[in-house]
Amino acid sequence: RGTQQPDGSWQRYPGITALAVLALVRGGVPPSDPAVVRGAAALARWSKPNGAIYTDEFGPAQALPNYNTALAMRALHATGDPRYRDVVRNAQRYLERSQFDEGEGISRSDPRYGGIGYGSREDNPDLSNLQHALEALRETGHPADAEVFTKAIVFLQRCQNREGSNDQPWRGNDGGFVYASSGESKADEYTRRPHSSYGSMTYAGIKSYLYCNVSKSDPRVQAALRWIRQHYTVKENPFMGTDGLYYYYHTMAKTLAVVGDRVVVDARGRRHRWAIELSDELIRRQGRDGAWVNSNRRWREDDKDLVTCYAVLALAYCEQGL
Repeated sequence: RGTQQPDGSWQRYPGITALAVLALVRGGVPPSDPAVVRGAAALARWSKPNGAIYTDEFGPAQALPNYNTALAMRALHATGDPRYRDVVRNAQRYLERSQFDEGEGISRSDPRYGGIGYGSREDNPDLSNLQHALEALRETGHPADAEVFTKAIVFLQRCQNREGSNDQPWRGNDGGFVYASSGESKADEYTRRPHSSYGSMTYAGIKSYLYCNVSKSDPRVQAALRWIRQHYTVKENPFMGTDGLYYYYHTMAKTLAVVGDRVVVDARGRRHRWAIELSDELIRRQGRDGAWVNSNRRWREDDKDLVTCYAVLALAYCEQGL
């Protein structure tokens, strides 16, 4: 509440504003609360005629229309305000059009097929942006049998280190996920090995499969869950250390809440009540001012607004897992 700006936004940026609105609502603040109402109104003002929700105030490199649209439409939907239904519907159509597919002359054999990227700054799709888009579409009631989900599965398979489903030559076979279908992995700089699976993307891959109506019992999901059991931790982002730590916490909590299991049994047979362990770790890390922040600056995690949103949302998902 204390860092909301007079125009209703947080930092005049859609993504952070959307996460703040979501954190307030999921954290128990009524949608009628002035902070929520003003934040949602700010998001709606950024809506573009093509359905995207973003601002280019900070230059094209920070516009990131797909990323900002996915977060903003979730926040507007979460308020339950009927005034934003058309904005959300237009955003759904925009995200569908942003998928790499036949509309851009991209065939199924292209590694980019089925993916979604930032929409600016980069022309290549990635698992992080795809998971945000799929989550936004499912949360806002987009039809579960829509082609966007079927096409996304093709891209997801190509981000997973699994020989039975990934047709790319770089693939490994540990069941975890990398950042992009090209084999790009942010963990390689730490493992000194190419195409390394890591924590946050493996949770993102599991969640995305489930949003695409792939069953939890499916071999692709089970392979990723085995990777999680082998590398389960609430102390770091596996194979990334403190890089993107709170993004990891947020993604971990949401994924395990969607999976629906209250206990994770690790590779040594130890039982983990993940919601209790993760919430305890988050509470331990909270600052005296109520905020969270990462001492590691990578991916803007030195930003208290952003990281506090991640933490509050993670705690809200932990409540579902108790």
